[in-house]
Amino acid sequence: MQQTISTVADIKQKIEAGRKLLLAGDEEALRALPKGDWIAGTIPYFIAADKGGMVSREMICATDITDYTAGIEIAVYDANGLARIYTEGPKHGFSFIILPAASKTHLSFALNAPNYKDFGVRPLIGWVAGVHLSDLGKKTPKVVNGQTGEVLEDAALVLQAQLPPGKVAEIGIINLFEQGDGDILSFGSDGFSAKDVLVNGEKRNFAAYIMKNKLDTKLPLVADYYGAMVNISFQDVDEVEGQVKFYAPVFTGIRYKHARPVADYVKVFNDRLGREGAIDSSRVAFSCNCILNYLYSELEGKKTDPFVGPVTFGEIAYQLLNQTLVYLEIMDV
Repeated sequence: MQQTISTVADIKQKIEAGRKLLLAGDEEALRALPKGDWIAGTIPYFIAADKGGMVSREMICATDITDYTAGIEIAVYDANGLARIYTEGPKHGFSFIILPAASKTHLSFALNAPNYKDFGVRPLIGWVAGVHLSDLGKKTPKVVNGQTGEVLEDAALVLQAQLPPGKVAEIGIINLFEQGDGDILSFGSDGFSAKDVLVNGEKRNFAAYIMKNKLDTKLPLVADYYGAMVNISFQDVDEVEGQVKFYAPVFTGIRYKHARPVADYVKVFNDRLGREGAIDSSRVAFSCNCILNYLYSELEGKKTDPFVGPVTFGEIAYQLLNQTLVYLEIMDV
């Protein structure tokens, strides 16, 4: 894996040497970098190979994809243009996307990605930029186009990477959450919030339902997408307004259940890897994990080998995910 936690000086050297980089770091650190073949998003939380979970405003997480790729292009999309992201992706390669959290572009992608033309046809992976938790409401998440130096609050940056012959990109997802044994929940409209919920087909106020049943909102709602578990994480439950907010949208026609608890994230994580077979770290080009896993499972100082990388405000593997680890493998055909 070519992911490292490095100083600004080290990253400058890599950029000046012409390396092609995917970067994550605090805004001030990213603004200190020269132009080059890189894209970045703001976040000061990382999983490091040596220290495990950590926070730093000075260090930058760098994913060096130079040796994996035959060429790159950087594209900028607004909320309307994002619908072309799959059709314009490289036919032999992958696209890497970074979106600023809570921007119009982020919300549009979250709601509409599954309906984009050619959805899922070509690999798309990435993450949602954020800020230090103490800066919430004071600073906005941003993405940075290294080729132009632009710092953007409301745009999707996409690095389109061509792979050399004989190589193929595959995206993996590790989600430790499973559907619990509780009620079947469904919603009447798509969105990042809901007042009403259908509980086993019966209409209820969702906030009141959560309070009455004492649901642990650190555990997400989980949908079963043809065997793939997809999380919808809770952001806020307003009992007065009777409204529940989410970090990813719920969709009509999908049956959700509240997740069963995960007692020890690192232990369950290692058990899952053991069951699914060891992942060859030399093939893992990129990975990221969710800030909610970092917080709720207390990952500071803990390792999730063989995965390192940024700790993000949302993960993207074809579509927006929550409380999930996503990774990109580059392997021989």
